Amino acid sequence: MTSRRLSPIQALDALLDGNQRFVDGALLHPNQDAVRRSELTAGQEPFAVVLGCSDSRLAAEIIFDQGLGEMFVVRTAGHVVGPEVLGSIEYGTKVLNCQLVVVLGHDSCGAVAAARAAVAGGPPAPGYVRDIVERVTPSVLAAQAAGLHSDSDMIDTHIRHTVDLLLDRSRVLAEQVARNHVGVVGLAYHLAEGKARLVTSEGIPDAASTAGGSSAHAAD
Repeated sequence: MTSRRLSPIQALDALLDGNQRFVDGALLHPNQDAVRRSELTAGQEPFAVVLGCSDSRLAAEIIFDQGLGEMFVVRTAGHVVGPEVLGSIEYGTKVLNCQLVVVLGHDSCGAVAAARAAVAGGPPAPGYVRDIVERVTPSVLAAQAAGLHSDSDMIDTHIRHTVDLLLDRSRVLAEQVARNHVGVVGLAYHLAEGKARLVTSEGIPDAASTAGGSSAHAAD
C-alpha cells in the first residue's frame, strides 16, 4: 500500500479539491476498485479524520471525492461529542497519524433545528434524542447571545463550538495542534450547492487562503 502522508494544509487542499470536483460534476472516484480494496487488507493510512453529522445527505467520501482508506470518518447527529467520539478522533491522529481533523456541519441540520425549538419552549425531544438536543443547545444559546439568529450563523456557531470542545476536552489533540503536527478545521456544507465552506481553523495558518476566503466567517 502506498503511504499518503500529507501535512495539515495539504490534507485540507486534497479535501477541498475533491469537493470542487463534486460541485463541478467532475468526480474522479479515486481508489474505489478491487486493487485498492486488496491493498487495504494490510492496513490503513487515512490522511484525515472527519467528524460529521449523521445526516444521510452528508456522505463525506462522496462530497470530497475520496476513496477507500483515505478518511477516518466519525458521524453523530449534529456532530455532537462524547467519550467515544473523542477516543475515535485520538485514535485517528495518534495511532493512524492523520494530520487533519475536520468538523463537518451543514445547513438545515435537524439537530440544530431541534435545539432551537427547545430553546424557544417547544416540547422535549423523546428518548435519547433529548441528549443530542441538550448537547447542541449551548451553541444555539451562544449564537443568540451574540445576536445571531439565521440558520447559517447558528450552524457556523455550532461548528466553532465543536472545534473548541474537541481541543478543550482532548489533551492529546490539543498537544498535537500546539506542536503543529495536526490541524483542526470546521467546514459548513451547503446542501443545494454541494459546497463545503471554511468556517474556522486551528493549527493551519494558511487555511483561509487555501479555502479562498470564501466566507465572512472564514478561519478565525
